[in-house]
Amino acid sequence: MSNKLFVGGLSWNTDDQGLRSAFERFGEVSEAKVVLDRETGRSRGFGFVTMAAADGAQTAMREMDGHELDGRSIRVNEANDRGGGGGGGGGGRGGHGGGFQNRSGRGRY
Repeated sequence: MSNKLFVGGLSWNTDDQGLRSAFERFGEVSEAKVVLDRETGRSRGFGFVTMAAADGAQTAMREMDGHELDGRSIRVNEANDRGGGGGGGGGGRGGHGGGFQNRSGRGRY
């Protein structure tokens, strides 16, 4: 099991320190981060906690899943590794900047 946990269902009022404090009783917390919206700077309602030890992460996941934090029932699961590169948009828009195609398959611009 990974030492990194996904924490969902967070209150808008929960910050990094509050998240860290909630998990410290299960062992040393290496990192606690509430994910913020880039544009507004407000919480997106989820975050990640990395425990120093795997057994602490296992216990925290078991004990904190469904637990109430700042008035909200939270979900705690093992974090999934996102794999390769950084984020990014979704798919392209087709050739030549996204013009549409007519029935002949040729684009109109």
